[in-house]
Amino acid sequence: MEEVTLKEISLKSIKRETLSQQVIDQIIELLLDGKLKPGDKLPTEAELTEWFSVSRPVLREALSSLETMGIINRKTREGTFFCNKIGSEPFSIMLAISTGNMQSIIEGRMALELGLVTMAALKITEDQLTALEDALQRMAESPEAYHSADREFHKTIAYSANNPALDGLIEPLLQLFDRTLKQIPSFQRNHELTIQQHHEILKALKNRDPIAAYRSMYEHLNFVRVKVLNELLEQQAN
Repeated sequence: MEEVTLKEISLKSIKRETLSQQVIDQIIELLLDGKLKPGDKLPTEAELTEWFSVSRPVLREALSSLETMGIINRKTREGTFFCNKIGSEPFSIMLAISTGNMQSIIEGRMALELGLVTMAALKITEDQLTALEDALQRMAESPEAYHSADREFHKTIAYSANNPALDGLIEPLLQLFDRTLKQIPSFQRNHELTIQQHHEILKALKNRDPIAAYRSMYEHLNFVRVKVLNELLEQQAN
């Protein structure tokens, strides 16, 4: 972990309006510009207040917000550090804007999962393949367990891509999809067909075939997309 000095970073003084938000933006810029990296220690509060020309209460308000968003981690007696992996809160906030817009949510999920499944085909471990088999078996054997097993199936694939830049996006997107889907009481899954689609996805992953994995995941997610949007239109028409 590196600790920077005032000489190494030149930051402009902050105007008086929206001070806390501007401090947040400037601290995030340290990451975006590569001047600090995940895991690096931030300068002391005294140094930061001098850089930004703000009071300590303003700085602490900004740091609290950054900690809530999972961007920094404050350790007693050790100082403040950028997290090694940025948490899901910033993405959750962005997703909140799309609440109720099922088409945007489904398309966002498709865009994310289609990319992740191709990487998963190259990186997935034998233990993760076994976890997929177990989830698929629960889906087939127990309709009551279908939803939780289906969710576990998709999460296992997503995380097996082993991409820290995208890890924080997976859980909030799936949660928002679930919450929005609950707004369609009439929605019924075609268990037999979707289980077969999951089998095709698993087969492609076992074969380490990213193209087949992409194709089978697209067929499944597009089937869900069309079905959900049609159900939603029918519900709105009634």
